[in-house]
Amino acid sequence: MIMPRLGWRWLLALSSIPSIAALLLFVLTVESPRYLCAIGRTRDAYDILKKIAVVNKTQLPPGKLVSSEVTEVHEELLSPGKIKVSILKSGFSSLLMLLSPALRRNTLLIWVVYIGHSFSYYGIILLTSLFSSGQCQHSSIALNLNDDQSLYTNVLINNLAEIPGTLLAAIMVDKVGRKFSVALMCGLSFLSLLLLLAPQLPALTTALLFGARTFISGSFVIVDVYCREIYPTSVRSTGIGVANSVGRIGPMISPIVVVQLVRGCHQTAAIVCFEAVLVLSAVSVLLLSVETKGRELIDTHDV
Repeated sequence: MIMPRLGWRWLLALSSIPSIAALLLFVLTVESPRYLCAIGRTRDAYDILKKIAVVNKTQLPPGKLVSSEVTEVHEELLSPGKIKVSILKSGFSSLLMLLSPALRRNTLLIWVVYIGHSFSYYGIILLTSLFSSGQCQHSSIALNLNDDQSLYTNVLINNLAEIPGTLLAAIMVDKVGRKFSVALMCGLSFLSLLLLLAPQLPALTTALLFGARTFISGSFVIVDVYCREIYPTSVRSTGIGVANSVGRIGPMISPIVVVQLVRGCHQTAAIVCFEAVLVLSAVSVLLLSVETKGRELIDTHDV
């Protein structure tokens, strides 16, 4: 609706509204009581739990909130400046903890999984628009849509794949398990792209790209859940944040590789590149040391 009439600048501006709203609402977000308790801030955790009880119109169970975290100096005795230094040191400590012997293997593997999923996810989006442009008319992997309206319609259809992908992830994550679900969805996305190597009708090409997008988006949802569960509470936020940051390498590389290959009419090479990345992602997730399905969250981890 917007691109053909107002252009990409208006589309970008309107698309940013939810992000701006989220930024404004962020100030109302409270810290996780579980995390606060894990780092020894039981007083703050108890205050938040009391607010939660009020909202839910109930009472906290009797007892005293305790923490397994032992610190040399209680936080309430520190000056504001020392508290900031303490928090900064804690942040670096959490970052180093990700590469401690106990977590190093899972951390490195989850980084590979995030890079591979980001590369594939955004690359499939690029493939849809590039194939729709029909630049290589002799290629069997082209949708041959020459007008902008058809291009936008085709991209819209492909974007709708997020819906079944998310629903499929919600069904599989607890029934099949995290690791196998991710590996299976990577395999199904692999198969969808593999079929594009043979000559296809434009409608079937759209359907196969839709399937590839469905499975990789669903897999990405489960990876996000899995990443939150493999890390202990003490480093969970750091683990998720670093994994997402490292994963941005994928979208940085994807346009360079995919766009150049497709524009050079090397669509087959682009597909093969995706296949290799999907295999690497599936193998990496299967090599992770723990299946978190049905497992309680852990608060600390021995280094």
